[in-house]
Amino acid sequence: MRKILFFILALVSFTALAQDEQVIWQQELKDNGNGNYTLVIKAEIADGWHIYDGTHPFTPTTIQFTLPDGVTLEGETRALSKVKPVQDEFFGSYGEYEGEALFEQDVKLGGEGAVVDALVSYQACTEGNCTAPTEKQLSFEIGKKVAAEPVAEVKAVKDAAGSGSLWAMILEAIIWGLAALVTPCVFPMIPMTVSFFMKGSGSPTKGRINAALYGFFIVLLYTLPIAAIIVITRLVGGGAVTADIFQWLATHWIPNIIFFLVFMIFAASFFGAFEITLPSWLVNKSDENSEKGGIAGIFFMALTLVLVSFSCTGPIIGSVLIKSTAGEFWNPIVTMLAFSITFALPFTIFAFFPSVLKKLPKSGGWLNSVKVVLGFVEVALGFKFLSVADQVYHWGILDREVYLAIWIVVFTLLGFYLLGKIRFAHDSEMKHLSVGRLALAIGVFSFVVYLIPGMWGAPLEKLSGYLPPQSTLDFDLTRNRGVVATQNTTTQDVKYADVLHLPHGLQGFFDLAQAEEYAAKVDKPVFIDFTGHGCVNCREMEARVWSDPAVLEILSNEYVICALYTDDKMTLPQSEWVTTDNGTVLKSLGKVNAHYALTRFGVNAQPYYVIQGKNEQVLVEPRGYNLDVAQFVEFLKSGVEAYRNK
Repeated sequence: MRKILFFILALVSFTALAQDEQVIWQQELKDNGNGNYTLVIKAEIADGWHIYDGTHPFTPTTIQFTLPDGVTLEGETRALSKVKPVQDEFFGSYGEYEGEALFEQDVKLGGEGAVVDALVSYQACTEGNCTAPTEKQLSFEIGKKVAAEPVAEVKAVKDAAGSGSLWAMILEAIIWGLAALVTPCVFPMIPMTVSFFMKGSGSPTKGRINAALYGFFIVLLYTLPIAAIIVITRLVGGGAVTADIFQWLATHWIPNIIFFLVFMIFAASFFGAFEITLPSWLVNKSDENSEKGGIAGIFFMALTLVLVSFSCTGPIIGSVLIKSTAGEFWNPIVTMLAFSITFALPFTIFAFFPSVLKKLPKSGGWLNSVKVVLGFVEVALGFKFLSVADQVYHWGILDREVYLAIWIVVFTLLGFYLLGKIRFAHDSEMKHLSVGRLALAIGVFSFVVYLIPGMWGAPLEKLSGYLPPQSTLDFDLTRNRGVVATQNTTTQDVKYADVLHLPHGLQGFFDLAQAEEYAAKVDKPVFIDFTGHGCVNCREMEARVWSDPAVLEILSNEYVICALYTDDKMTLPQSEWVTTDNGTVLKSLGKVNAHYALTRFGVNAQPYYVIQGKNEQVLVEPRGYNLDVAQFVEFLKSGVEAYRNK
């Protein structure tokens, strides 16, 4: 179990450096005559790094060729480089390429000229560290030269998420910071460490200064690593690289499944199934350095606290960071700063006012109860990541009613635990029910009662950002109730309507060209909604703003709605692929829409709302996340007025 856990943690904490620093891909075209060609693809791998061969179970190196009409593959792709065999207890047998990896593929050209695209998928790893799985697009021009399509100019990246989401994440980080303080790994250390500073410093004043430094170093150790990763990616590849990394983290099935498994493993640890600890040598080494004294000693004492408390704070830190990976520069840094300040503040406060320590409750079985409660919360939150992967890839395994059923069961079990009806291995015997536990149980069961109507279509607006969209609910008694659909379109007429849906029974499109064509016929402006399956703020806007009767009326009667999903993984027909300015070919619906949002409007965050008139003219200033219904209504009305006055 520990090996599996550390493998998962290693994948989650991959290095965010540019891929080109570890692997440089080169290509060569050999003309063999009579329309026969050999496509040569070579990877130059940096010292100490390797990529996997095609037998690796999770991240093999693969090459997918896209062939235009008149071009055929001759035989299979040949791997010519020497493979280093590896036998692993977890992965089994596979191979690694070190230094270089050389591949060849023969093709036959039946026409005058064509372009063959090769998509290389790979992951570079070194000892204990891996880059994110990535793709490299290569293009081979065979025969006569083929003219390249013009590409749009990339604009500066803007933030469309709005300030409300950041404040919400800060508040959540503070709550998690407070929760971390009352875990069994942390709470007993508050009086111990503060007493150490007060007694061993020579004077109360110096003790307070040292304790303040101690708190500062705790904040530094939690915040600096994530800030360094983001700053490095921004300096190396610019904002687009940082956004791409967080976009991959937020929407791809690999990280979302990993996050889900991490949450389940940490929950099992909280329930007492096993103990997760960092290697003892790491903790012991830090503890030895803390005895040096001075500022260095204080720093290593803070590091020791961070390492010792890992088994309790690790899941909480993961929750904070994972939920803040929305593709923005500041969100992960600020949320981790809020968490660490909240976590470190009591050590400083109690050092300044040591008499308050006497009022702290004694350690005991209640601390283990806190861990168990957090375990139930981890289980509930973990399914959010499985839900994101399910929506993005259209698996259809975690629809809204299934998701709600899991939450109802989880929180019902939590309620019974608080009442003492369920006990875990490390729980103390509860002879009587305290008022505090009873109050918590009442709150939990009330939450369960609130969830139950959602199984039959209740909107549950306060949880909209955490639940799958209501369109995935099979048995919805409220569907289409009170909504006027005036856009005379059918599911057969609208592209992608078999898998994509608008909220509240609204009718619209999911392809901009189709929406613009229809808007010209009915003489209405287009309401463009840049959204995503994994976008929490989008679901909240739809549940709390779009649901307003005034908003629904305007959207239904005055606009042609076009929802452009920027994280959908559906593969488009070759005729709809887009080539970027760096030669990358975008093949999925989400990547094409995200590229359009970036090149046309300079945004890479959702939601982002654009009102467009004739000839692609933007009628009013676009709008991002904002829960003010009155302002949104005014935004829609101003768009209609601007369209009529043109």
